[in-house]
Amino acid sequence: MTDATSASARGTGRGARLLALCLVACLCLAADQALKAAMRDLLADGARRVLVPGVLDLVLVSNTGAAFSMGEGAGVAFVAVALLVAVGALAWVARRPDMPWSVLVPLGCVVGGGLGNMVDRVAAGSVTDFLATSFVDFPVFNLADVFVTCGVVCCLVAFWRWDAAEGERP
Repeated sequence: MTDATSASARGTGRGARLLALCLVACLCLAADQALKAAMRDLLADGARRVLVPGVLDLVLVSNTGAAFSMGEGAGVAFVAVALLVAVGALAWVARRPDMPWSVLVPLGCVVGGGLGNMVDRVAAGSVTDFLATSFVDFPVFNLADVFVTCGVVCCLVAFWRWDAAEGERP
């Protein structure tokens, strides 16, 4: 493969991966915002509805903090972090046209989830949470939190495997 062909292939891989990152992030953001809007229409503040008996309930709460309500009142900082993560993810994908899809997709979930909570903070000054575990005492959370948490775990595992595979190459 010539250098021009190789550069062209890298560019195509980069463009496809950037597009995929944006698509996954937008899908996560849209799902999160749609579900939050539905919960605000369905539930009164603090009212509890059983979703899965003994496992998961719906409870509408507003959260001005981050995970587990830590960082109350630091909304501007959380908005900045969400934007930095999104820009950082785009830059990382742009620099690594060989990034595997197993890293890219969960990274898109992290970006989309972070942007979902950012939209709430900017639009309403707080994040809409509505999922409450009933089998264990755990803070109320939302779909964006699920995307971020699962995305980070999956991304770390996939990155670790990718990094190990890269280290095995001659």
